[in-house]
Amino acid sequence: MFEVLSEKLGNVFRLLGNRGKLTEKDIDDALRQVRLALLEADVNFKVVKDFTGRVRGRSVGKDVLESLTPAQQIIKIVNEELIATLGDGQIQLISAPQPPSVIMMVGLQGSGKTTTAAKMALHLKRSGQNPWLVAADNRRPAAIEQLVTLGKQLDVPVYNEDPKAASKDICARALARAKSQGATHVIVDTAGRLHIDEEMMAELAQVKKVLKPDEVILVVDAMTGQDAVRVAEDFHSRVSLTGLILTKMDGDARGGAALSIRWVSGVPIKFIGTGEKADAFEPFYPDRLASRILGMGDVLTFIERAEQTLDEKKAKELEKKVRTASFNLEDFLEQLKAIKKMGPIAQLAEMLPGISKVASRLPDGAQEAQLKKVEAIVLSMTPQERQNPSIIGGSRRRRIAQGSGTRTSDINQLLSQFQQMQKLMKMGARGKLPKNLMGMFG
Repeated sequence: MFEVLSEKLGNVFRLLGNRGKLTEKDIDDALRQVRLALLEADVNFKVVKDFTGRVRGRSVGKDVLESLTPAQQIIKIVNEELIATLGDGQIQLISAPQPPSVIMMVGLQGSGKTTTAAKMALHLKRSGQNPWLVAADNRRPAAIEQLVTLGKQLDVPVYNEDPKAASKDICARALARAKSQGATHVIVDTAGRLHIDEEMMAELAQVKKVLKPDEVILVVDAMTGQDAVRVAEDFHSRVSLTGLILTKMDGDARGGAALSIRWVSGVPIKFIGTGEKADAFEPFYPDRLASRILGMGDVLTFIERAEQTLDEKKAKELEKKVRTASFNLEDFLEQLKAIKKMGPIAQLAEMLPGISKVASRLPDGAQEAQLKKVEAIVLSMTPQERQNPSIIGGSRRRRIAQGSGTRTSDINQLLSQFQQMQKLMKMGARGKLPKNLMGMFG
């Protein structure tokens, strides 16, 4: 996400940092490079002009130019103006005074609308709500079957009828059923088109009239850049959007849609889709995304994802083992499995300050391949070997290498790294590490 833009902005800030004291010309030269980086990232030119103008206006003052760390001051200004461009804080879903709250999902075909409706249902379910899905897309072949299948996988009720019925009638009956069954939210997957037309908008207007939705959310493909912005403007002018969801953010190395769409359309981004899995769905926080763009990571999202994924009981058991220096390869394997559940390694690395730059230089899939190799090695060990790695001699190493399809040198490297980890844990348990490293041990 934002890989290209992050790298280019990072280069600009490094050059500024190397110069020490800055002049107005230095700032203008740097902002010229920022402007080019944003335009190449497919950010709307009006947004680029407004953004760089605001940054320049704040950067050429005495407080920055006469500061001891002018480059750091400019990065702070850029971060604040990025947040202002992306939106003012996280915008929650609108709730109805009396449930159910109705969420009407709209968008073009191929934007990921049906999948996103299911992701939102899972998000609401995990927060203790009782969502219902409504299959009102009777235009696209297999759209109803797709939503029903997703609903079964997530254990979320899906209201569906014969696709020959009119969408507005399906929605009216679905809403009545959901109310009688105590649903807290009704998420309606409406029909999309390959392009915006009068027939499409007329149908959406009819559905909206029947549903009286609390939210009208446009699902838009982030990878389409400027087209995404135009689609948002058109939909907003016709059906008065209350929010946006950007899908396929994990594949958007440029970031043009995310940085333009809120400023141009005036509609807040409420969620982003970060992958194909049902839980690859995050509330949109402007400050966190700005931090990712500037290569500063996103530790809060990382922690939230870890809390959702990791078992609390197992986490306490692990903490006890770390404190008593009894952590073994069996525990290590459990941690590997937990990390894999949290999402792609490249995404996780992107959230950790400093690591994102290193991870971006690795070939695609290199992190996952390394994890699979390590997992294969540990799985090829006997339970006794995992609990007591010191017994693994030469013949055992050759057997493990053969069983895992790796080399003996890979086994040696893993065991060496694990021994170093155990030494650190023992030092931590005895309180011999500097205080700033003690946080590593819970």
